[in-house]
Amino acid sequence: MTWQIALVFILIVGAIVAFLREKTPPDIVALSLFVIVVAAQLVPLEAAFAVFSNPAPITVGAMFVISAALVRCGALDYLAGPLDRVAVLPYQLVVFLLVAVVAFVSAWINNTPVVVVFVPVVLNLARRMGLPASKFLIPISYAAVLGGITTLIGTSTNLVANGILVSRGEPGLGMFELAWIGIPTAIIGALYLSLAGKRLLPERETLTSILSEDERREYLTEAYVPPGSHLIGKSLQAAGVTRSRGFRVIEVVRDGVGIDVDSAVTPLQEGDRLVIACRPSGIAQARATPGFDFTAEAGLEQIASHESVVFEGAVAPNSTIIGQSVSELNFRQRFRVVVLAIHRQGQNVREKLETLPLQMGDILLMMGTEQAINGLRRGDDIILFDKPPLPSWSLHKRIPLVLATIAGVVLGETLDILPIQVGAIAGAVFLCLTGCIKPREAYESIEWELLFVIFGMLALGLAMQHTGAAAWLAHNIVDGIDRFVAAPHKPMVMLACVYLVTMILTEILSNNAVAALMLPIALGLAAESGLAARPLVIAVIIAASAAFSTPIGYQTNTYIYGIGGYKFRDFVKVGVPLNILCFVVAMIVIPFVWPLR
Repeated sequence: MTWQIALVFILIVGAIVAFLREKTPPDIVALSLFVIVVAAQLVPLEAAFAVFSNPAPITVGAMFVISAALVRCGALDYLAGPLDRVAVLPYQLVVFLLVAVVAFVSAWINNTPVVVVFVPVVLNLARRMGLPASKFLIPISYAAVLGGITTLIGTSTNLVANGILVSRGEPGLGMFELAWIGIPTAIIGALYLSLAGKRLLPERETLTSILSEDERREYLTEAYVPPGSHLIGKSLQAAGVTRSRGFRVIEVVRDGVGIDVDSAVTPLQEGDRLVIACRPSGIAQARATPGFDFTAEAGLEQIASHESVVFEGAVAPNSTIIGQSVSELNFRQRFRVVVLAIHRQGQNVREKLETLPLQMGDILLMMGTEQAINGLRRGDDIILFDKPPLPSWSLHKRIPLVLATIAGVVLGETLDILPIQVGAIAGAVFLCLTGCIKPREAYESIEWELLFVIFGMLALGLAMQHTGAAAWLAHNIVDGIDRFVAAPHKPMVMLACVYLVTMILTEILSNNAVAALMLPIALGLAAESGLAARPLVIAVIIAASAAFSTPIGYQTNTYIYGIGGYKFRDFVKVGVPLNILCFVVAMIVIPFVWPLR
């Protein structure tokens, strides 16, 4: 072992630890790996920067644009809408149909927007069937994963793997090559989730479901501290504005900005506005509080009481508010709603809401008027749970163009007319030119952080190849198997080891990062052992996507984690059996379709 090989393994371990701790964004971790690889001269400078010419990340970005155009035109509404009518069917059949529909759609477009669109549909379906949403949300996330592994364009992991193979001189993946294993895996997964789901899936409550009907509907009003008020200089507690009086202060606005307030210490100032929530019976008590003015001061708009609704929404993927706190966003002034609580990773947060940076998938419990809710629904930052945003009819008319574009990309690759990277870019440009998606929306739809994770991990994979780390690791794995496994069983043991190691890593790391890390090792194992490379490559690709046992292994799992009120153990309970089923299917199908020798 050389110092270069040792450094590569140190970088791999460091990357895993950094990804797990989540203290540093994954894209920054990946780019840091790139910098170290270049600075330590583990890879020649020209070769290191050549990763930015790898077609895989560009193809992934183009497919994000095509997926976004399909969603924005409302094409998924035609599939999701009729599912409302299946509420009269038995639970098992409903889940099977849900998994089948979501898996089919996810085979053609990025699976994250598919789950985002189907979540409100599923929540409404759960209410109509009288069941908790937690009985349905894990199945649609798993369905998106299962559908994604059936085609080349079904998930970014497949495209990344294809780019690595082409750059290494290996044959690229066919458009439907993975269907040999993807389709049987999806069918078995759908049967498992429909038959075992009701027993294994938990009954979890969402944030609003734990509130009484009276608590869900309150009145939101504002009070003004006028000049000369005896409350100036007093804290909220000293002013007698407490929850026990039938109302509560949601926010104090000073000079147009919401401020952090300690009810026992922070003094009120002239001109402060208090946002007050109260039930109908508390309005009179609020208005009777001395020292406040509930009428407009000179030159300002009338301060009125509005009936408000408590509702939920999730921070959308690619939302512009990710990484910013409620205070930094000036949330109430920007969205005209008040955040009451945040649900993250099974925990409800009610304290220090103003300073907590928001993350993708955070569930916000909010209060606002119907007008404010409709304003939120038209935006892309927060996905409301009552129903998905409705695109305009002018966009509906462009659905055939989007579908034709996807068909063109698929046929171009299938018939070997146009490489997938060229077809995807051409499709994205065509959709922008025809108005199916605006250029600004196209750029916003791309998960740039993911692309930079891919670039960084490609550099690390290249370092494994150039330093000999992949060959060294492959040699030692083959040597260990030779010592303990009989010759006739060595190929299958090798295949099983590659699959299981990849599966374990993808439960805790980005699936794209795992694919970039494991493919060089798989190719090295094939060269060292004399086995065919293709079956080991297929095992890596399938296992890198088959992440079911943790809520952090796949983005769709993370997204529905808080929405369904799940606990970490819920994914383990439901996901481990599905992981085992996928493993068994892979061990049967891969050697049959792609011979090991």
